[in-house]
Amino acid sequence: MIEVALGIDIGGTNTVFGCIDKSGKCVLTGSLPTQKHADIEDYLNDLFADIESAVEQSSEKLQIIGVGIGAPNASFYTGTIENASNLRWKGSVPLVELVKKRIDVPVVITNDANAAAMGEKLFGAAKGMNNFMVITLGTGLGSGIVVNGDLLYGKDGFAGEVGHMIVRASGRECGCGRKGCLETYVSATGVKRTVYKLLARHMGDSELRDIPFSQLTAKMVAEAANRGDLVAKETFTYTAKMLGEVLANVVAVTSPEAIFLFGGLTKAGDMLFKPVAETLEDQLLSIYKGKIQVLESGLSDNAAVLGAAALIWNKK
Repeated sequence: MIEVALGIDIGGTNTVFGCIDKSGKCVLTGSLPTQKHADIEDYLNDLFADIESAVEQSSEKLQIIGVGIGAPNASFYTGTIENASNLRWKGSVPLVELVKKRIDVPVVITNDANAAAMGEKLFGAAKGMNNFMVITLGTGLGSGIVVNGDLLYGKDGFAGEVGHMIVRASGRECGCGRKGCLETYVSATGVKRTVYKLLARHMGDSELRDIPFSQLTAKMVAEAANRGDLVAKETFTYTAKMLGEVLANVVAVTSPEAIFLFGGLTKAGDMLFKPVAETLEDQLLSIYKGKIQVLESGLSDNAAVLGAAALIWNKK
């Protein structure tokens, strides 16, 4: 019998689950559409039917010792998802309570970026570190901050939202309802918005000029930059410098040993990492200079599930 933690990552499009052993090995994995059911009970019935089927069909005998869940707007303290804009279930959803009705083991929930940080600590490149942060760069910008070995939750479980620090007064509209949040500039969506801002400013040639906004991707921008497209290169410089400046402020509060970048935007490689690190170092308080590493995440393709499962293994 192999003891495993069940990791569940609830995304806006898909929910991914997996059974992870103590070493971080993914024994099995599966997924289902998140938005298929408007009713949370129907969604959970389907999810746990798929999980039970996968466990039964596994070549190994598995014992689930706990369930870790990563979800948007999830509170570690209350076990609820609170008004997640990209999920169909509105208001306060008592997810931990509902999951415990289906499986009699410890259940823990937090937001996906916090889960990624714990996954980095147990199974990734932050092993042995007690003070670090993980910045997830996807459609939005998430952040998980570890201080003295523990995730930073704050009073209500929602602390550490670096993506919603305001960087431009009355700037770009954000999905949170405010304006000028970092996420609107430093994310895959933010990169697209910057491209079109720069295209409007410059009259020169760019291979991005004739691509409709709905078809443009951050990957396309990165590829264009690598081919020397000036608008694409300026976009990544602008994005990276803004992230570096904000991280310098966060360092002044949390004093991390390292900052890990994770997600689709990191595929831009040195075009992102180098200016982020240079701007960070330039903007740091003198007492922190030369001490903060900017590193790529050490998690695998199953990062979301590993992070969710790590919430359970961290308690063992």
